[in-house]
Amino acid sequence: MKKKKRAQVPFRLNILFFVVFLLFSALILRLGVVQIVYGEQYRKEVERTENVTVSTPVPRGKIYDRYHRVIVDNVPLNAITYTRTKTTTPEDTLVIAQRLAKYIDKPVDKITERDMKDYWILTRKEEAKKKVSEAEKKALKKKGLSDKELDKKIYELTLERITPEDLKEITPQEMKVLAIKRELDSGYALTPQIVKNKDVTNQEYAVVSEHLEELPGVDTTTDWERRYVYGNTFRSVLGSVTSDDEGIPRERLDYFLARDYSRNDRVGKSYLEAQYEDVLHGKKAKIKNITDKSGNVIETEKVYEGERGKDLVLTIDIELQQRVEKIIEEELKAAKRFGGTSLLDRAFVVMMNPKTGEILAMAGKMITKNENGNIELKDYALGTMTSAYAMGSAVKGATVLTGFQTGVLRPNTYIVDEPLYIKGTPVKKSYQTMGRINELTALQRSSNVYMFKTAIAIGGGVYRPYAPLAINPEAFTTMRRYFSQFGLGVKTGIDLPNEIIGFQGTSKMPGFLLDLSIGQYDMYTPLQMAQYISTIANGGYRMKPQIVKEIREPNNDGKELGPVIRDFQPIVLNRIDMKTEYIDWVKEGLRRVMQEKGGTAAGFFADAPYKPAGKTGTAQAFYDGPIQSKRNAQTYNLTLVGYAPYNDPEVSFSVVVPWAYQHEPHYPINNKIGRKILDAYFELKKERLQEVQLNKQNETSSASQQPNQ
Repeated sequence: MKKKKRAQVPFRLNILFFVVFLLFSALILRLGVVQIVYGEQYRKEVERTENVTVSTPVPRGKIYDRYHRVIVDNVPLNAITYTRTKTTTPEDTLVIAQRLAKYIDKPVDKITERDMKDYWILTRKEEAKKKVSEAEKKALKKKGLSDKELDKKIYELTLERITPEDLKEITPQEMKVLAIKRELDSGYALTPQIVKNKDVTNQEYAVVSEHLEELPGVDTTTDWERRYVYGNTFRSVLGSVTSDDEGIPRERLDYFLARDYSRNDRVGKSYLEAQYEDVLHGKKAKIKNITDKSGNVIETEKVYEGERGKDLVLTIDIELQQRVEKIIEEELKAAKRFGGTSLLDRAFVVMMNPKTGEILAMAGKMITKNENGNIELKDYALGTMTSAYAMGSAVKGATVLTGFQTGVLRPNTYIVDEPLYIKGTPVKKSYQTMGRINELTALQRSSNVYMFKTAIAIGGGVYRPYAPLAINPEAFTTMRRYFSQFGLGVKTGIDLPNEIIGFQGTSKMPGFLLDLSIGQYDMYTPLQMAQYISTIANGGYRMKPQIVKEIREPNNDGKELGPVIRDFQPIVLNRIDMKTEYIDWVKEGLRRVMQEKGGTAAGFFADAPYKPAGKTGTAQAFYDGPIQSKRNAQTYNLTLVGYAPYNDPEVSFSVVVPWAYQHEPHYPINNKIGRKILDAYFELKKERLQEVQLNKQNETSSASQQPNQ
């Protein structure tokens, strides 16, 4: 009998058990290292949270007039907002929109075709898949596209192949859901987005508030809307603010983002609202969102309440502004009843304090037609600084002063007013031949020839009847240099954007120098004309026009204005390079224009109790307005500049009416407007003095009735 071999299994099992033992030992050792050495680190990773602070808008600052009447305010609105997380998907917002649609109405007018196609794909996934065949997908894969690029290409093909019939499947109720979803998707992560803030009913607000638990990310809060208290009065200068949909203008995105703005913030987009955006915007509220590692918000904490924007106090007298605008409208309508006024469509007025440069009223009106073809008068106050016209004889004060300063005139210089016959040029003359006159009469009666001969002398020329006229072309530069000291042909410095300097003629033919001397060559703005006459009125100081008087801290009690942060003091831009006696001599001529017999405006102002001074202007011009077929038609501009009282000016003004008429007779709209706006100014002044006196009497009476202590 053969001997049995010893079994090898136990030995092999021992080897196996030993290997298993080693592996378990290594695993236990590794677990020990993980728990003991790295345990705290991993625990923190699992429990990791992130603090994300976001800013939320606050109401803008208010805007007041010089007497602290609110011009621009904020109106509180019930609002429904949505804040999405970093991980929110289109499917998530669809569910929320479907739920929210049960409680609120949302207009569908903003929905685009692209919005509808995206919605159709999201809600009809099986049908959408069929828009791109498997063969097409395989062909795209062969092009070596990445997964992301492939998905994008398939989506684009799907969008292209959605038909109008497909979109008709979307029901009215779905459109309502889509309108809401559109707002939910347009926000930025962790930043509240307005879903609805217009016409939110009390019922909608209450019902949504009750169902916030089923609407993650949705909240009910208070928003604000800009309110322009006086409607269209001064509206174009006040400017405007972007809407929720607009947010930050694309061209200024980097500027605002660098200043802690959010992309959907409402910002000033024009004129005062834009110019003082940094002041009006306020300090945004800060909210700290604590999120988990997936980006879900697990806790929200308000860390700063925010502060509404600072308030602006303007130099404008809104009551005077209203009266001036009404006067312009009435006089435009009255003038349009006369023949030859088919091109007349606008008029401007600027009123300012000549001693400080403060703008008291800045008005412009333009005749337009609405969608129904009916006549409307629109606010065009911006035209006082963004449009320029030939101003005519209103600039003759500057011409005489230039003559004095260049030495071609002295006070009481007599010149013969006679028709000038220059070879190759139509006869140049005044509206009537005046004979031998001095500069006071030349201003009083508005002599063209006196100014022509002054300009010829400045240019070193000699007038000989029927002979050519030769002048030094540098005379244009000389006259413009002195004119600019008054603000003519240069920026006035007003604290508003987009001011123009006017337009200079380019030819230096001798006849054009003569035209320049009577305001019929270069073009100026109504604001420049107001600065020019103010410079003469105050004795030669060109003042910077001011729209903003003060910046104040916000005061939320609504009763009183907050303390002054900044007070804008008057700024002298330059003192004109002319002797005071010369300025006074010209001022006498301007007084005669309005107060002495023979003055071109005396028929309208001689009886005015406030004793004004000023200068009328009529400029032969060429139409360059909106009616293309009438471009370059000959027309006349009417102007008027002045100040009152003549011996101690407290108000100066310019009236500019372009394209006032095309042929005689004409309606004296410049003088009509000028008289009425000065009357309005002094009537308001009288009313305010009476009110102050009445208040003092009431205070005295009230004090006398108090019992003795």
